[in-house]
Amino acid sequence: MSDTSMGGASFAGFPNGRLKATVVPSLFFSELLAHINDLAELKVVLYIFWRLGEQHGYPRFLTRRQLEGDPAVRAGLAGLAPDALGSSLDRLVARRVLLRRRVELHGRPEECYFLNTASGRKAVRDLESGVLDIGQVMLPEPEPPVGSPPRARIFDLYEQNVGLLTPLIVDELSEAERLYPAEWIEDAFREAVACNRRSWRYVQRILERWATEGRSDEAHRRYPSRARSSRAERTEPR
Repeated sequence: MSDTSMGGASFAGFPNGRLKATVVPSLFFSELLAHINDLAELKVVLYIFWRLGEQHGYPRFLTRRQLEGDPAVRAGLAGLAPDALGSSLDRLVARRVLLRRRVELHGRPEECYFLNTASGRKAVRDLESGVLDIGQVMLPEPEPPVGSPPRARIFDLYEQNVGLLTPLIVDELSEAERLYPAEWIEDAFREAVACNRRSWRYVQRILERWATEGRSDEAHRRYPSRARSSRAERTEPR
């Protein structure tokens, strides 16, 4: 059975170079993980480790509103129970993994979540004693997951319109993503489907034709030179 037949989007692998890491306490694996039997709860706590790990300074916390608007959280919980986030947060608070406090932020009530660490406990004590005032803290908007959306999109387009990915196809798609604008790639897949020619070779020929002859719409004429020069480099005798 192919690995991709198990369902879900195919992962293209980690990129070359040094990868940014998220710290997860060892106690999470040795003492807590065995008690978590809900997929949503597991996803939420891992997302919280990630997002809090990206923060700097003191205090570090997340609000319910931030989590609800986080594109990674929303994508990860899609298809699960309607209130998967809320019920997961309730369970994590009950387990004392998270500390929850309700405060006024910018004139409206907010649920704030602190990790139950020494720093998180101190923040809650300082908040309750009045030493810490987070009422005017500017909340950053959640950033999309770090990655390459056009790259992920080309793999999705292939799987949705052609078939399962193979290592060879992954290499060719990655090269196409480097050569052509994401909009071209999406339009080429759309044209291939309209012509009932669901193959990567057909999509590739469309892209090559556009790169050589240009597209009829002027908005795309700035791209052909880049693709032509890149293709010439690949075919030039060595």
